[in-house]
Amino acid sequence: MNGQRVKVGISGLDDMLGGGLLAGSICAIIGTYGTGKTTFSLDFVWEGLKAGERVIYISLEEREDRLILYMKQKDWEVEPYLNKSLYILKLDPTDFNLANNRIKNELPNLINEINATRVVIDPISLFEDLFGSDAERRREMFRFIEGLRDKKCTIMMTSETDQNNAFSSRHGLIEYLSDTVILLRYVRSSDLTDVHLALEVVKMRMSAHSREIKPYEIEQTQVTVYSEANVF
Repeated sequence: MNGQRVKVGISGLDDMLGGGLLAGSICAIIGTYGTGKTTFSLDFVWEGLKAGERVIYISLEEREDRLILYMKQKDWEVEPYLNKSLYILKLDPTDFNLANNRIKNELPNLINEINATRVVIDPISLFEDLFGSDAERRREMFRFIEGLRDKKCTIMMTSETDQNNAFSSRHGLIEYLSDTVILLRYVRSSDLTDVHLALEVVKMRMSAHSREIKPYEIEQTQVTVYSEANVF
């Protein structure tokens, strides 16, 4: 990390991050279903493509055609970038050997081959699920993350929250390995009549950042974080 900023491309969020993510850092987006984790990562992708960067999107959940459809629904002209500066890899998380090999061995080589500067893994929690024990998971994830740091690209990973803790990732691991952690969640009004989406930058190494909880909205063509507003 050299102090250069990499914009996520979401109005309000880059302000909360002090201008964007630090170049070469690793960001975890953690949230339950419906909070927009994939949407945030696609905005990150599109911001890079517009800036002339090369981007890799590793999907362990959504098919490539579905991801392209989501981008088209945002009125993005994505076809000129496909397999030129945007590379989407759909992996089957049920095939341990194939998914494990492609993420751990092929991804670093692909980053080098195409000179990628942004990488998304959505969701990393399905990759974490592949390991049979907590000890193996910690060991392999640490090695994997440290290997990615050597590639000098900015990485965004998404993770579901733990079923019993809305403030933790599924395995409670990725937030310790990441430089920046952004938590997405639902917040209900005191009278239980309204439900809001709220965002918090839980941590950001080597950078000042907003520590306030801010509301955000997901619309068809954009995500807006209201960095000047309060949740209620």
